[in-house]
Amino acid sequence: MSRVATLGLVSTPDLNLLVTLDVLLAEGSVAGAARKLRLSASAMSRALSRLRETVGDPLLVRHGRGLVPTPRALELREHVGTVVSDARAVLRPSAPLDPRRLARMFTLRTTEGFAETFGLALLERTRREAPKVRLRFVPKADKDDRLLRDGVVDLETGVLDRETGPELRTRALFRDRYVGVVRAGHPLSKGRPTAARYAAGEHVVFSRASSGPPPKMGPVPEIDEALASLGLEREVVVVVGGFTTAVALARSSDLIATVPARHTAGLRDGMVTFALPFEAPEFTVSILWHLQLDADPAHRWLRGCLRKITEQPAKGRKARAR
Repeated sequence: MSRVATLGLVSTPDLNLLVTLDVLLAEGSVAGAARKLRLSASAMSRALSRLRETVGDPLLVRHGRGLVPTPRALELREHVGTVVSDARAVLRPSAPLDPRRLARMFTLRTTEGFAETFGLALLERTRREAPKVRLRFVPKADKDDRLLRDGVVDLETGVLDRETGPELRTRALFRDRYVGVVRAGHPLSKGRPTAARYAAGEHVVFSRASSGPPPKMGPVPEIDEALASLGLEREVVVVVGGFTTAVALARSSDLIATVPARHTAGLRDGMVTFALPFEAPEFTVSILWHLQLDADPAHRWLRGCLRKITEQPAKGRKARAR
């Protein structure tokens, strides 16, 4: 018979016997161990028989009217006590989190607009509650969630446009909508913006795609579809990688930027913001994290901080709106 086959015949020891052995060696009495473990005397005797068979030693032997441990039992007593104590510590519920004692770096993968709008508020809150916590924001160039799955990032924000795998958890943060934004003095800043006036201008749009044909509206084709249903089409003259650049170009030119309202609240200070003059979809911004971190007290605390700051109105001077 092969060595592998021989090993396969060896039964796995019953680890529950460790607790029984620990109590037996501590009590030095079958009756005392039975009382402590709330077992009958016959059940305790059967457990001792199993232990003797498993260990290959009598463990407790008769001496006068009582029992005394064998040399093997004395050798095992301290070691077994440590193993049982360690096992109980492993299985004990974790202690409540004290954020002030938490020292950890959290990596968040977000768009630049999200980091610029909510990053400072999140930093202020985490520093106030957990001074030793550090945050690292990494850019979100695409919707590939491999970094979450691989444990490279702790948390990700984004708009869910497809089903996530069972190993990922999600929670909605807030609803957002797209608005138009132009510089003060722009033709659209005077009078009522109409779909025709909006479409007639030159537009800057954002897209995270680094290749392929120039997009109409990056991730929101519904806006151009809405214009097409009115027999209109806008002229896209420049495509940029994010909201910040789109707003910056619109601030210093006659370009029209169409950007998420909450993500760009602080960026649009001093500019003219207007509701899109046609039906445009709202969307939900969510957080995503890996199942492995779902019950982690520190990670739950961070998710709570993020939810609380996104529930608050955006900071910054109120932009002119039409």
